Parts: sequence; structure tokens; C-alpha cells
Amino acid sequence: MQRVFVIDKNKKPLMPCNPARARHLLKSGKAAVFRRYPFTIILKEREGGDTQPVQVKLDPGSQTTGIAIVAQFKRGLYCVWTSELNHRGQQVSDALLSRRQLRRGRRTRKLRYRQARFDNRKRPKGWLAPSLMSRVYNIQTWVKRLMRYTPVTHLAMELVKFDTQAMVNPEISGVAYQQGELLGYEVREYILEKFERKCVYCSAKDVPLEIEHIVPKSRGGSNRVSNLTLACQSCNQKKGNQTADEFGHPNVQKLARMPLKDASAINATRWKLYEMLQGFGLPIEIGTGGRTKYNRTIQNYPKTHWLDASCVGESGQSVYVSPNHQPLVIKAVGRGNRQMTKPDKYGFPRATRQRKKVYFGFQTGDMAKAIVTSGKKIGVYVGKVTVRASGYFNITTATETIQGINHRFFKGIHKSDGYTYTKGERALLPIPKGRGIRA
Repeated sequence: MQRVFVIDKNKKPLMPCNPARARHLLKSGKAAVFRRYPFTIILKEREGGDTQPVQVKLDPGSQTTGIAIVAQFKRGLYCVWTSELNHRGQQVSDALLSRRQLRRGRRTRKLRYRQARFDNRKRPKGWLAPSLMSRVYNIQTWVKRLMRYTPVTHLAMELVKFDTQAMVNPEISGVAYQQGELLGYEVREYILEKFERKCVYCSAKDVPLEIEHIVPKSRGGSNRVSNLTLACQSCNQKKGNQTADEFGHPNVQKLARMPLKDASAINATRWKLYEMLQGFGLPIEIGTGGRTKYNRTIQNYPKTHWLDASCVGESGQSVYVSPNHQPLVIKAVGRGNRQMTKPDKYGFPRATRQRKKVYFGFQTGDMAKAIVTSGKKIGVYVGKVTVRASGYFNITTATETIQGINHRFFKGIHKSDGYTYTKGERALLPIPKGRGIRA
């Protein structure tokens, strides 16, 4: 299970505690809730305390980054807190494209516009596109937060590199590309991610999958990744010497040639992320993607981003994870924008944006609980608030959006910080013998 972060009365981090102990401290009045996401309590009287080595581990991804906090106890390494951080790189890219198109359209039509400035700007060394830097900044933000609430002594990250030339170049074969017991893990992991870990012919999941050639090698097919896909043993045998098109699946070839933008994003940001982590001044452990998968496989853990983070590096070879561990899913949504006016479809300003953001103590993006005691909307709703000057707010839950609820029914849970939070799926892991943590 997820442990609860603890800080002393001076806001110095202590070791995370068991949820049962946190409830006892809150009920007895010895502690108070300091922060809801991630859940943190502050002790009212205690100052300082003994701590053990704590490591923040990262499994960077183009769309989702796994984060795990692993603590060194007397009986070994234990995963005490995990999360999956969903990035918004594509939304950043789309927003920049929309702005660029509006400005270009106004220049073309000889209307009032802002002069182009890209000709007299020079990009600094190590510059990355804003959509890529948003991924780095998200991870940096959460490492800083976790260091405020836990006594972090080490960092670890998966410094993976996808060899896109090997993925596209048709005939890289002969001498083994990888050596040792991790042979083949990098390319296989890429294909598993690409086809969502299911058979492309029958969509079977949670079964042994084989790497299969879309065009058989006996008919001139190559070992290039664009000619590789996933199939269960039954479909692979039925397909035999046929192409995917002849086997009745012409769309498989199209899926196999999807762009490598996710792999490119990882390659572009990996060193920038490493340099950012170096700025914290803590020892950093580095691991490859193959090593991560090897560690996860020998411990019989399923494939998830947060479990991959727990297994990063050499220290990830033996990490205990609670059988019913439930990660926190964090989604980056941004903090709005600084656009002064909203343009219409022709690029003309049609409305001035409200300068005021807070109404009746709430602002758009806050997490809140609405307890409606009367009217047609009677019920209890928990979600993200959209405020209005009239005092009638909207709340978006995990399943629906309820409009026009009076502000007096709302109770704040968590102030807007650019992220939304939900509970992830439980791992349902096997219980190792003789392992466990005392509260």
C-alpha cells in the first residue's frame, strides 16, 4: 500500500509511515493534514527523527513517466510510494501550432499583427522544443516536491536510448547488437509498447506473445522493426508463410509503420533530464531499459510504468512491493495561459479575458467536494472545479460534468497546481515469503 508522507513541526521530512499509524496520529490530535496530493501529514510537536536511505527512481517516458520511492530498511529495499505522471507534450505542441497559424494568417491578410521575431532570435546551446521541455519540467517539479516530503538521499533514472537507425535500417544483423543476458530486451520492449502488448491478429492479452514477421523472411521480409509485430503462438502458426495482408489483416502493415516520435522524444530529453537531476547534488544511479525489464521479469512483476521505476538500475533487482499497492496517477494539465483576448475564427479579438481568477475562494482547476443537499442535482461529487463569477460552478468528476452548482455546496480539497490526481489500478502482486514492513 501507499505510505503517508510525514514532516515534523519545522516542515523537515521524516520517514513515510503506515496509513494506520497516520490515522492514529490524526485522530489523537498529534498531527494534521498538511497536503492532500501527495497525502502528507505534519506533526504538531515532534522535531527531527531517525531516517533511512531513500531513493527516488524514475522511468522516463514520452507520454507517461513512472516514479517510485524506494526505502532501505533493515530487511531490504521496499517500495513505499509510487505514481504515474502523464505528460502534456502533445497539447503544448498543438497550442503552439494554433498560435503560429493565427499569427501567420493575420500577416498574410495584411491585418494588424505582431511582427515576426524568429529571424533575429538565437537558440541557446542545448535548446529543446517547449513540448519536450514540458516533460523535463514536470519531472523536475515532482522530484522537488518529493524531496520536500521525504528524506531523499539518492536518485535513479533509466537512461534509455532507442536506436532509431536500427529500427529503420533494413539489414542490421550478424554480430549480436547487445551482449550478455540482456540480449534483445531493448527492441522487444519497443515492439511490446508499440502494439500495446496484445496480438495484432486476435487482440489476445495476458498470453505469451511472439515477435513475428509481417512479410515472412522466406519471402524476402527483413528484420527491420517496421516488419516486426506481435502475435500469439496460435495465430503465428496459422499465419505460417503468408503475409499479414494475405492472412486477412491489411491494416497491420499500416500500424507497423507508425512514426517513431515517442522514441525520438525520449532520445532528445534523456541527457537534459540527467543534467537536471545532477543539479540536485545527490548521487544518481543509472540503468538501461534492458536492465529494468530483466529486474522486473526475475521478480515476476507485471508491466506498469511505476513498477518499471521501482526496478530501475542494479538496486532494482530485489525490491519488495506490497501486493495491493495502488499508485497515484498524476496528469499534467497546465495552469491556463496568458492570452489577453480570445480571437474568433478570423483572428480578430472577440472578448477580453477575465483578469480575476478567484471567486468565492475557488479558482478553476481546484479539486473540491460538492455536497448538494437539495434540488435536482442532489448528491456528493468530487472532482475539478470550473468557476464562474455568478457563483454557480461546474464540477468534473471521473465520469461526468455537473453544471450550475452553487458555491456554498463546495468544500476545497486541493488547490490548483497544474495537475489532476486520481487513484491508479492495484498491482495485485504475488506475496513473497518472509517479506513485509512493520508499521
